Amino acid sequence: MVDVTRIRREVLTLPAAQLGPDNPLPPLRPLDEIHRVDDRERDDMPRDMARQLGYEPLHSLLPVRIRDGYGRTREPRALDALVIENDRLRATVLPGLGGRIASLVHLPTGRELLYRNPVFQPAAFALNGAWFSGGIEWNIGATGHTTLSCAPLHAARVPAPDGGEMLRLWEWERLRDLPFQVDLWLPEGSDFLLVGVRIRNPHERPVPTYWWSNIAVPEERRILAPAEQAWLPHCLEGVGGAPIGYERRLRRVPVPSYDGIDRSRPLDSPYAADYFYEVPDGRRRWIAALDADGHGLVQTSTDALCGRKLFVWGSGPGGRRWQQWLTEPGTGGYCEIQAGLARTQLEHVRLEPESEVSWLEAYGPLDTPAEGEWPAVVRSAEERLAAVLPRARVEEAHAVWKPYADTEPGESLATGSGWGALEVLRADWKLPGTPFAESTLGEAQAPWRELLRTGSLPEPRRVRPPGETLVAPHWRDMLETAPATPHTEYHLGVAQWHAGDRAQAVRSWERALPLAPSLWPLLRCLAVADQESGHHERAAERYAEAFDDLCHERRDDGEAWTAAVAALGREALEALLRARRAADARAVWDRLLPAVRRRGRFRLLEAELLLAEGRRADARAVLDTGFEVADLREGAEVIGRLWARLTDEPLPARLDFRMRPDTP
Repeated sequence: MVDVTRIRREVLTLPAAQLGPDNPLPPLRPLDEIHRVDDRERDDMPRDMARQLGYEPLHSLLPVRIRDGYGRTREPRALDALVIENDRLRATVLPGLGGRIASLVHLPTGRELLYRNPVFQPAAFALNGAWFSGGIEWNIGATGHTTLSCAPLHAARVPAPDGGEMLRLWEWERLRDLPFQVDLWLPEGSDFLLVGVRIRNPHERPVPTYWWSNIAVPEERRILAPAEQAWLPHCLEGVGGAPIGYERRLRRVPVPSYDGIDRSRPLDSPYAADYFYEVPDGRRRWIAALDADGHGLVQTSTDALCGRKLFVWGSGPGGRRWQQWLTEPGTGGYCEIQAGLARTQLEHVRLEPESEVSWLEAYGPLDTPAEGEWPAVVRSAEERLAAVLPRARVEEAHAVWKPYADTEPGESLATGSGWGALEVLRADWKLPGTPFAESTLGEAQAPWRELLRTGSLPEPRRVRPPGETLVAPHWRDMLETAPATPHTEYHLGVAQWHAGDRAQAVRSWERALPLAPSLWPLLRCLAVADQESGHHERAAERYAEAFDDLCHERRDDGEAWTAAVAALGREALEALLRARRAADARAVWDRLLPAVRRRGRFRLLEAELLLAEGRRADARAVLDTGFEVADLREGAEVIGRLWARLTDEPLPARLDFRMRPDTP
């Protein structure tokens, strides 16, 4: 029998798709603004909610890159896992995939408390692309699934308050430039996994902060929360980790039922929906998912983590298709119960200069009746939770944990990125408990370390696609004072674009063109600038020129060059088709590598190209072949729209990813 928390390494073998390389093109286009709420809607909202809805929403993914190199071919793959357990619970953590808790098993009963995905299948749900479903994920950064969804975190053993061990996960979140940590431990005899979370702002300026803990549970559950109202994005009723409201509205709806449907039962909702519960002030924060027999999972926390949410896919054909898309057909689906720093996921919270925010979460089994009238069922669940885990005990655990949050980690169990080490090296920050050692600096950080050391950005030693660009003000300042080589001007232009100085960015890229050994990265940036300013014909011309230059420069068919050809080829095809230059689009298509042309995204583009050439039957034949677009964006309707242009026949179920009713 395990008396105190133990941590061990394990290998989890799953049918898994490869993540593949990142997209080498800097994400210059602004994020979709569908998460905004019309100002007129804010009059009836609580004041803090109305204020936070407009507080510094994210406009750009820079400096992060898009992760779209994955496919849908799954083969058995070994994933590094860390297991933390006592005699009551066993949690399996994936440090290489965002620190996701893939499984939480109650040992006395053998019950899995989470939705455990039997496969690893990335899909385009994260802010930067690759994401996967299942377990408990830690979302930091901005509205949506974190860019760290499929990225490695640092992990180590740390002494726990009860004398056992904690598992610490930590990283540097790059969208907001904030370090964070997640400490997991199991006190002796505890039925609850305790999770201490801390986000620090080391800057001399306030920073917008975002956090949601997303917990996937089987959808054959009843979801309970201490609320009688919820905020509902309208009219799509939301989508997944990032709410989507096509009418830019938030409305209050009764809980659990409205429009004659009990929304506490995920499969009763016809379409995907987000319900942000309005938990009354002073009420304990918790949310539970229970099966018909009253067994399931409860999550509770200290009050700083104030928000609670339910996301459902619904019973409609689009929701069912997405459930199949994210796992193996024939396996059960999931819904998500969530907890966050604000009422809704459309809000960002102000974190003051040189300050921090922390809280404690608890995850464990709950046995209480799930059937019955809402007030009685919620009251019974709340009383049962108070009996097995009093609210005061959670507060005490937070207070006891806080001094241990600064404890330096012991044995390293996994290594994250080197970006935190670069920032610590630049600013000489002291961050007790979350060391970002210089030894973690790698190839991606090397040129920026050189810029920091010498004031010059080194030229690449060999011809290859450009590396990542750092865009924070301090790095932009260094680029502006560095020698103005074409390579530096390219990165400076990206940083200026991110800062909103688009005219100066264009001037930097244009200055670099005459002497640049590689023209295509600069031409592509200028093409995006043309598109954003409405000059689509000029953008198409520059894309064609950029793709031609890349094809001449490509050194081999290795992973890096193939990723560049695929990324630029896709954008060039889309731009040329938009400008109705089908012949030029065909020329780009013919120069793509055969392996790239076979990808689902490019089969879709091929159908659009054939339609543009007037070859309607051939375009329809492509759609009939049954290809899969691996990086289909959540909520995207591009396949359905193309189908409607080709035929009046009903959209086949295999192509139906619609997240809303056919009629508005």
